[in-house]
Amino acid sequence: MIDLHTHTTASDGHLAPADLVREAWTAGVRVLAVTDHDTAAGLAEAGRAAAEFGITHISGIEMTAVDDGRDVHVLGYFFDPEVPALVRCLSQQREARRVRVRAMGRRLAEAGVPVDVERLLAEAPAGRAVGRPALAAALVAAGHARAMHEAFDQWLAEGRPAWVPREGPTLREVVDLLHGASGLASLAHPVLYGRDAEIPRWREDGLDALEVWHSEHSTTTSERYLALARTLDLLATGGSDFHGDHPAGRVRRCPRLLGKVELPASEFTKLRTLVNHQDAEVAETRGEQR
Repeated sequence: MIDLHTHTTASDGHLAPADLVREAWTAGVRVLAVTDHDTAAGLAEAGRAAAEFGITHISGIEMTAVDDGRDVHVLGYFFDPEVPALVRCLSQQREARRVRVRAMGRRLAEAGVPVDVERLLAEAPAGRAVGRPALAAALVAAGHARAMHEAFDQWLAEGRPAWVPREGPTLREVVDLLHGASGLASLAHPVLYGRDAEIPRWREDGLDALEVWHSEHSTTTSERYLALARTLDLLATGGSDFHGDHPAGRVRRCPRLLGKVELPASEFTKLRTLVNHQDAEVAETRGEQR
């Protein structure tokens, strides 16, 4: 079982990295990528736990790009999280999230449904990416909404009273950062964007892969995206997008996703082959420079 899309408490997941790894092992996952939003803060803990269980742990992340004013998420794999340019960008991304949360908090207060945004931000551990799910949880805790999905639907979703557009790097810039850190870039959950016509352009921006298997993809949808990946000469990735046993992120209502969505081993081998090839090219270039 190979799952290359999961989230922890380092962003909007409900399990600490070590607990996620334990759950993954129980669910039969043997190759795992933790892909928190705009942070690598959970990778070290997840890696240590994976080593204890004998799980192959792949460095992962889900970075937010902005294309035509809309979010596009890029999954990064096999990258070096210590590369300075990537570290700087992720720090800027997390700060932009905090600025956005404050702006949305002001709009909530103006609408008569205040939450303690400063406390929410102060209590977030260092390196954690804070976003709308944290605001949704705060709205529920304050009694302004009965559930996370209601908080999103009434206040936080695009077009709702507290909505604030995101600002951030372009997809090409995100892909270039991942490539500069010796990583691969895959377009996350393409069905959620409704922008399939843009995928060839994003391919020209440097994408290496397309997330074909995902909890929001039906069998027919996965087959369609696999065919598109083949047409565009993209590799295929896949994963559950597991956040935990309670609604989070897009307010999923199907909690037990671990072990339900997997990437075929043959596709994972192709990913590793590309990484090894790129590593060999980098080593050869450095040798020539010396």
